[in-house]
Amino acid sequence: MASRKCAAVVVGAGPAGVAVMGNLLERQIGTIAWIDPSFESGRVNRKYREVPSNTKVALFQAYATATQPFKTIVENSCLPNAFSSMAKLDQEKTCHLHYAADMVRDLTDGLRKMDSVYAYRGFVTAANLVEKVKPQHPHIDTSENANTDPQTSDNKWTVRVKRHDSEDELEIETSRLILCTGSHPTNIPVPIPGLDIFRLDLDTVLKPSELAETLPKSHPSTVAVVGASHSAILAILNLVTLARESHPHLRIKWFTRHPLRYAEYMDGWILRDNTGLKGSAADFARAQLEDGVLSTSPAGQVLDKVDCGEGKEAEMYAKYLPECSHIVSAVGFTRDPLPQLVKDGRPLAMEFDHESGQFHEQAGGKGIPGLFGAGIAFPERVVDPYGNVEYAVGFFKFMKFLKRVTPAWGPA
Repeated sequence: MASRKCAAVVVGAGPAGVAVMGNLLERQIGTIAWIDPSFESGRVNRKYREVPSNTKVALFQAYATATQPFKTIVENSCLPNAFSSMAKLDQEKTCHLHYAADMVRDLTDGLRKMDSVYAYRGFVTAANLVEKVKPQHPHIDTSENANTDPQTSDNKWTVRVKRHDSEDELEIETSRLILCTGSHPTNIPVPIPGLDIFRLDLDTVLKPSELAETLPKSHPSTVAVVGASHSAILAILNLVTLARESHPHLRIKWFTRHPLRYAEYMDGWILRDNTGLKGSAADFARAQLEDGVLSTSPAGQVLDKVDCGEGKEAEMYAKYLPECSHIVSAVGFTRDPLPQLVKDGRPLAMEFDHESGQFHEQAGGKGIPGLFGAGIAFPERVVDPYGNVEYAVGFFKFMKFLKRVTPAWGPA
């Protein structure tokens, strides 16, 4: 088995993994092993290139120039490139995510060429932590209840990597393991057990070119859309467009429990910044889906809204879901599976600290040395001036979080 030592191991090369790499390289911590199956911008490139963003172009640009390694890549890239393409867009408007995915891919290509980066196509199969606490000063409390900083221990992670280009596993020894492993759309059970209905993947419904090939054109079909999230509204937008342009027999039933919620621009901050509708989803919802306009809007000609609020959910599903041939749920995202993580050979029971980017063995308990997370699977917890709690998901939001927390992830 091949082996090497690195200052850090970063798992994942989506927007968060790339942002982690930029921040760690800027701090000059030493060599970094970077693990990803493809180094192709993660799920945003695989699944969401056709999705309109809810982020202004200017914030994607800010992400791409947030660290010195990123700036160096941008400055040395031959024209035209993803950065120059994005620079031509209206900076105050949103864009389709293929622009952002290409930007991340160009940053990835530049990072992989750097001398201190060892990039491996593959995946982490397991990681074992061996913790050796350094001797404490005799006057420092070393009791069980003492607050031990996870960075004061002489910890060592042994990370096993299965590479795509080798039958032999690679073993990497490091003091920092950063998980940017991503998430996928949450699948919930069909509300009526045993119902003969085809489940559509949300990723498919968010990709118009694939959706058009999935649904029948020549005979009737009715798609149930569950949810009122940003993704749900984009799913409805795509389905309505198909029904009006190429699939004349397509109809939609929209199952929702609450009114539409929009991001609102306040005095220096945004209410429902991470949960409210923005961009083209908000424009479409206001113009066609609100109760006051739905009956006369183009969407209303092919869509029926099913109000599941006030405890009527089971009743409404029982009444209307059997009329549907397909169902898609847009009710959030679930973390992708993690590698097997153990401490001294025993499985780790852990919880993520959304304030520091670190992990704890249990809620409020001892920190796990050298283990960190970022991205949609491990986002920052934010509280707005009204006291509303949200989780900050977005390219530049990941970057802001990492700018704040990575200096505490061990010395440079």
